[in-house]
Amino acid sequence: MRKYKNSIFYVVVVIVFSILMYFTVDKGHALEQNITQVNSGKNNWEEFIGSFLENLHHPLALLLFQIIVIVIVARFFGWLFNKIGQPSVIGEIIAGIVLGPSLFGMYFPETSAAVFPVESLGNLGLLSQVGLILFMFVIGMELDLKVLKTKAHDAVVISHASIIIPFALGMILSYFIYTTYAPEGINFLSFSLFMGIAMSITAFPVLARIVQERGIQKTKLGTVVLTSAAADDITAWCILAVVIAIVKAGSFVSALYVIGLSVLYVLVMLKLVRPFLRHIGNLNANNKTLSKPVVGIFLLVLIMSAYATEVIGIHALFGAFMAGAIMPDNHKFRQIFVEKVEDVAVILFLPLFFVFTGLRTEIGLLNDPELWKIAGLIILVAVTGKFLGSAIAAKYVGQSWKDSLTIGALMNTRGLMELVALNIGFELGVLTPEVFAMMVVMALVTTFMTGPSIDLINKLFKNKEEVDGQTLDETKFKILFYFEKAFKGKNLLKLANTFTKNQQETSVVTALHLVNSSDVDLLDNRYEEKVFSPIEEEAHGMNQKLINLYKVSTDVNSEIVDVAHKGKYDLILMDLGSSIYDGTILGRLLGFTTRIVNPEIIVDKVTGKEKFFDYSPFDDRTRYVITNAKVPVGIFIDKGLQEVNKILVPFFHENDKKLIPFILKFIQNNDSQIIIMDMRGYLRNNTFIKEEFRLIEQAKPNHIVVLSDSEVNLELIQQQDLILTTVKSWRKMIEKKYNWLENSTSLLLIKP
Repeated sequence: MRKYKNSIFYVVVVIVFSILMYFTVDKGHALEQNITQVNSGKNNWEEFIGSFLENLHHPLALLLFQIIVIVIVARFFGWLFNKIGQPSVIGEIIAGIVLGPSLFGMYFPETSAAVFPVESLGNLGLLSQVGLILFMFVIGMELDLKVLKTKAHDAVVISHASIIIPFALGMILSYFIYTTYAPEGINFLSFSLFMGIAMSITAFPVLARIVQERGIQKTKLGTVVLTSAAADDITAWCILAVVIAIVKAGSFVSALYVIGLSVLYVLVMLKLVRPFLRHIGNLNANNKTLSKPVVGIFLLVLIMSAYATEVIGIHALFGAFMAGAIMPDNHKFRQIFVEKVEDVAVILFLPLFFVFTGLRTEIGLLNDPELWKIAGLIILVAVTGKFLGSAIAAKYVGQSWKDSLTIGALMNTRGLMELVALNIGFELGVLTPEVFAMMVVMALVTTFMTGPSIDLINKLFKNKEEVDGQTLDETKFKILFYFEKAFKGKNLLKLANTFTKNQQETSVVTALHLVNSSDVDLLDNRYEEKVFSPIEEEAHGMNQKLINLYKVSTDVNSEIVDVAHKGKYDLILMDLGSSIYDGTILGRLLGFTTRIVNPEIIVDKVTGKEKFFDYSPFDDRTRYVITNAKVPVGIFIDKGLQEVNKILVPFFHENDKKLIPFILKFIQNNDSQIIIMDMRGYLRNNTFIKEEFRLIEQAKPNHIVVLSDSEVNLELIQQQDLILTTVKSWRKMIEKKYNWLENSTSLLLIKP
């Protein structure tokens, strides 16, 4: 009875108090006799529908629905542009324009009005501004105010030249278009200053991503351009604050009061707030996480800083940027704080800003050839000022023409930071809707052209020494192994070493680690070192020469294949990733469980790359490399491989003869004993393969034994260190469901 007492108490309480509520409501009806009931004439269903529709149009429900639509569309376009080698930010900006009056509003005006009614744009705009404040805070933390003092003099010269030259050209351009295209009531000084600053901005976050994706962040070129862009960002935002002050005040003399308050604000932030934050940062420097009170203090500083600059008259975004820049210098501390803020700012809030910008951008306003001529002129001036200005300055300080033009192409990247400045100008009434649309087009074009421009420059200035170096390496046996985690990299290194340890002078082993650009932490400069250190230690212990290759990529799968092809490698080694099948680990490994159709398989079927029912038990990445690589691929299934003294090689068909070069490598480098398992007597009648084995035996006697499959039992198989087979033969063994596979040793599957 005791075990039921809680249930009995629960039931009694629910019944008793439900009865009390029923009688209360029943008696309460008597109190309504003096209330006049208004009969709407609607039945219950109609009342429900009316209430439901009212809920749909409630401001909060509408805002939440808008956020859902915006995030989904922005992520899709970001993914799409990543696939074509462009920064995802371009796709997200395009998504904003697509959802605005330029496309969605033009062809589906009623639906657009329902999803983005004019009266709801105020809420959307305020929320996007909050997101921008958080984002600018992160950008401030990713920069270093000391860069102007501690970095190379050349970078500062390039940075400031890349600001003053386009700024001057922008002001000259404004002289010719002011009369026709400036808003009424805006004086020439305000209009020209905004045109100048709009031409001068570089998008540091986008530029940094491109530099990392190209793998040049640690080269002299990468260091110079990142430093130049960082200095550019700091300088440009300071100038923008002054420009805003002048525009709001109406004249330079009136703006002196605002500028004076701004200088006072900066001094307070640097001399009082920054030491206070540094003290708090030092107290929490060793903590793995930040407590809620500490996070609260820093967020309060951010909000107060943004509020101060908004009240002063230089915009809240400058305050957010400044708050980020004065955060404690401790790298670990900044990284923890960035992780707390960045995802929400970038994934949720930034797309709102892009769409809000898109709703303001009406490309349809440019409905006259003359307007498109002006847009073209704006793009020409922007590219001339930023691209050529940066390139000429870089050449003047001693850079090569190739590096100078590359610096110019990268500094010409405008992206999100340009949109921020343009939106400020639009809110202040300095830009008309037509000019705003032209400038948005300019921001898109200059960002979009960065990647193709760098590719063209590399093609025009192809380094002859690099080509010659690759030609010299063609005589060597080159292995590329790709790893995600360090412990898997160590296992693959051990396997690579078994192919090369006695032939170091004629072999090259390269460790490849790739990171998706969306996962890159711009603050973590030691990430590469942390990833490769365990593998380098392992290589040192086995006297294996090793080349490290670290790259940031928008498409890791295709990058593996591209690196292998460009480097002319003889073998790619990978570990078996997570399978596409459900079930146990063994089931996922061997493919005995129910198969799930991967959409990529359907694509491969349509393009003729793979048979529709030839389902692979590999993960998507492994499948992609196997399908697209034009060099041999080795898939390593590690079950504690320590040495390769004994190797089993099942032979099923003609294709397995391509394993012979690998068998020879194992014998030459490890003195391995090879057991050839002749499946169904295939080798008895194959004179070519028997002759190949005879030649190996002449050079290395007593290393190869051929047995029929009936002579090979489970005990013999379990005595082997490694099973070497082709992917095709492995699939055959899976189809036959050989029971010894379940208890097999480590496997190396070769796709010739």
